[in-house]
Amino acid sequence: MILNRAFFLQDTNTVSTNLIGKVICCNNFQGIITETESYIGMNDPACHAAKGITKRTKIMFGLAGFSYVFLIYGKYHCFNIVTEALNFPAATLIRGIKLIHPPYTYINGPGKICRLLGIDLTYNAIDITLSNTLYIKDIGYQLPYRSTPRIGLSKGLDKMWRYIITDKDFSTTTPFSY
Repeated sequence: MILNRAFFLQDTNTVSTNLIGKVICCNNFQGIITETESYIGMNDPACHAAKGITKRTKIMFGLAGFSYVFLIYGKYHCFNIVTEALNFPAATLIRGIKLIHPPYTYINGPGKICRLLGIDLTYNAIDITLSNTLYIKDIGYQLPYRSTPRIGLSKGLDKMWRYIITDKDFSTTTPFSY
C-alpha cells in the first residue's frame, strides 16, 4: 500500500521512525528504508527553513507528502519528504536503504541513494502520495532501530533525530522476497 498524506502529516520524528522498514520506489529501483533523519521547524538550527521561507525552502512550508530535494557541496542530491502541518517547515531525510529490486545492495548516505535512484532537482516538489514514479509503500516489514545524534552537521548536534536500524546482519542478508 502506498503511504498516504495522513502518514506524513504526523510529527516528524514519528514519520522518521515509521519509515524504517518501508519501501522507497523510484524508477526501476525498490529499497527498504534503513536510516532517516528529522529536521523540524524554524527553531531547529540544522533545518533549512530555520531562517524562514526562501525559494529553496518554500516546499518545506507546503503540504506534507511532497518531496524536498536539494543539492549539497554543489554535486550531491538529498531526498527528503515534507512532514507535519501546512506552514510548519519540517522534513525527513532518507539516509540509508537496502535495495530489494534489483537486489540486494545496502546503500548508506543520502547522496549515494539519490545518485543510484536517479533523484535530482527535477524530483523536487513531487507529491509522493500520488506519484507513480516516486513513492513509498508499506509492505508490513518492521526493523529494530536506535536513535543517535544527526550526522554531517555543524549545528543542532544535540538532537537525537537520526534513526538507524540495529540489525547488524540486515545489510548482508536478504530478509524476504515478495
